[in-house]
Amino acid sequence: MNIKLLIHRDLQAFLMLWITQSCSQLGSSMTSFALVLYLYEKSGSALSTAMLSVCSYAPYILLSMFAGALSDTWNKKRTMLVCDSLAAISTIVVFVLLQTNQLQIWHLYGLNVINGIMNTVQQPASEVAVSLITPRRFYQKVSGLKSFSNALNTMLTPIIATALYAFAGMQAIILVDVSTFLFAFIILWSFIRIPQQDAASKAEKESVLRATGEGIRYLKQNRGILNLILFLSAINLTASAYNAALPAMLLSRAGGGATALGWVTMVTGFATLVGSIVASAIKAPKSRVKVIYWSLLFSMSGENFMLAFGKSIPVWCIGAIFGWIAIPLMGTNLGAILRLHIPIEMQGRVYATRNTLQFCTIPVGYLLGGFLVDQVFEPFVSEHATNDLLIFLFGSGKGSGAAFLFAVMGVIGVATCLVFGKNRAIWSLEQKEPIEEKQ
Repeated sequence: MNIKLLIHRDLQAFLMLWITQSCSQLGSSMTSFALVLYLYEKSGSALSTAMLSVCSYAPYILLSMFAGALSDTWNKKRTMLVCDSLAAISTIVVFVLLQTNQLQIWHLYGLNVINGIMNTVQQPASEVAVSLITPRRFYQKVSGLKSFSNALNTMLTPIIATALYAFAGMQAIILVDVSTFLFAFIILWSFIRIPQQDAASKAEKESVLRATGEGIRYLKQNRGILNLILFLSAINLTASAYNAALPAMLLSRAGGGATALGWVTMVTGFATLVGSIVASAIKAPKSRVKVIYWSLLFSMSGENFMLAFGKSIPVWCIGAIFGWIAIPLMGTNLGAILRLHIPIEMQGRVYATRNTLQFCTIPVGYLLGGFLVDQVFEPFVSEHATNDLLIFLFGSGKGSGAAFLFAVMGVIGVATCLVFGKNRAIWSLEQKEPIEEKQ
């Protein structure tokens, strides 16, 4: 980690926002993780716990474009404070229901819907706020720091949440969540000044539908950014199918089980953490598009094939390193491209439109991955249990069909990279001059 970066005067506002919001996100992540444990303990249904993710993700996909228009219209600081407050209130309501023994499953679904809506509105406001308080020369650095905190939260959430849940219960985790919210709220309210955009008065006169349409029109007129987003959307389809198939393979295979899943998950977080440190420390590359392309190609080709053909925990963990260590490099350079090429007064609505396009494939991928494992690949391998080639490549027994699917996803992932790698509009971003910074 670059110490000079952390004490740079021009980054004081960002660092306060980053540290406090990261703490609050850790508290929220712990609550979400504990809710899965609580709900599965009460219902014993994997479908019930999966619905928690559906309830939080659906508003994000359905409302993102409208939220971006509102974000460009509204005051960024006020939007963040209100959204965080409403999410905290809903969490407190769950705490009260839990204390009075009135908590029902539908209450938890409602909590996730509310949190999903608040995150949908808050996220583009937060992204633009970072652009407003960060000097342009630090865009890649701060993207690396955000990736670092996300990776650290990914590692810490299951460890802390599981320990607290076992020893102090759900109530203790909610109290930690509320405490981290109050900490972030006070710092943002009292000590961080987020400049208002010059074009706010114009945005206020626009209807939400008109402003939303502007985000779509901007991407149509800037094919390089649009095609880059579509590239990532295609990658997300494969990546989410991976997420759906991973537990099915590791929990079922010989030499696997819960220990294998735990090791691979932990190594994934560690690899992301290392990649984030590197991304925040290195200088800006000459070709950001090239870094994005090669990072994704390396990830898609390395991890999927090692998971498919590997038959031991060490090999699977090495695959996880290959799959995730370069992702922060991709994310930091993507963030820099968007901030450098999209006018600040348009960033909220464009980011929100990006969110809808880039992430709409994730729930589809989850459903597709689960379906292919259960209904296609596992039955196929089971029917050909005596095939020597299949046994040699993917092993035998339950989980070998999921391994076969990983090999197919590896081919699809590499093909996706090669196809979009020939897209001239994406590579034209290298010749496009960044927008000028307004004084």
